[in-house]
Amino acid sequence: MTVEVRYYTDPACPRSWGAEPELRRLMWEFAGGLRFTWVMGGLAREYSAAEHPALVAEWLDLTAETGMPTDPRLWLRNPIASSHPACQAVKAATEQGSEAGYAYLRRVREGLMVERRKLDHAEALVGEAGPAGLDVERFRIDLDSNATVEAFATDLEEVRGGGIELPSASFVSADGSRHRVAGGDSYDAYREAALAAGAPPATDRLPGALEVVERFGRAATREVEALTGRPRPFVEAELWSLAREWRLRPVAVLTGTLWERA
Repeated sequence: MTVEVRYYTDPACPRSWGAEPELRRLMWEFAGGLRFTWVMGGLAREYSAAEHPALVAEWLDLTAETGMPTDPRLWLRNPIASSHPACQAVKAATEQGSEAGYAYLRRVREGLMVERRKLDHAEALVGEAGPAGLDVERFRIDLDSNATVEAFATDLEEVRGGGIELPSASFVSADGSRHRVAGGDSYDAYREAALAAGAPPATDRLPGALEVVERFGRAATREVEALTGRPRPFVEAELWSLAREWRLRPVAVLTGTLWERA
């Protein structure tokens, strides 16, 4: 059976960025056994200038805690005014399917977290649809639709009405019971919730570094470490070996490295 996972997040949520390694490992192990619904939490209707220094510190703390790279200069040089436009854009992307929704969500996450892109207005958000593999014209229409506005409003009501933290996940069993996991929980907690909801694991084999990038696209070193289950020194040696063979390309960011196909 396929288990629905209601995943509560926001493209601008640093904690959600820090939880990407666990999310991707879940996608690998359970593959087609999980069906994700991306529920947008609306982290901030408006960011004030007074918040920017604290956000810089929060992002740097997140990098130190999780190993996921960030570039908090976004808040010093090109701050976004709100996370709500990006949330609404993700809802528009999911009109093309759950996988399309995740591809777009990830593209916007990277744009904010490591590329310092001001993704808080329609044209900038439409510009990310092509790189995410979406039908751009359909996305543009869906972004302007009343249905997308209503879908985001429904998400906000669910998150705020339920006091749900970002990120977190709810695995829905066939009988409607829910198995909840908070974003800060270990991968084992996510795995146990998936199993409790009735999701069958697709594999117990961990991928190699190249497989991670082939399956998910661009990945941070920490993500490769989490998915391969290997210590950081071994992972870095393998990644740089693949780079020397022109099979992977390193993308340096302020506090780390992302890897993509060469």
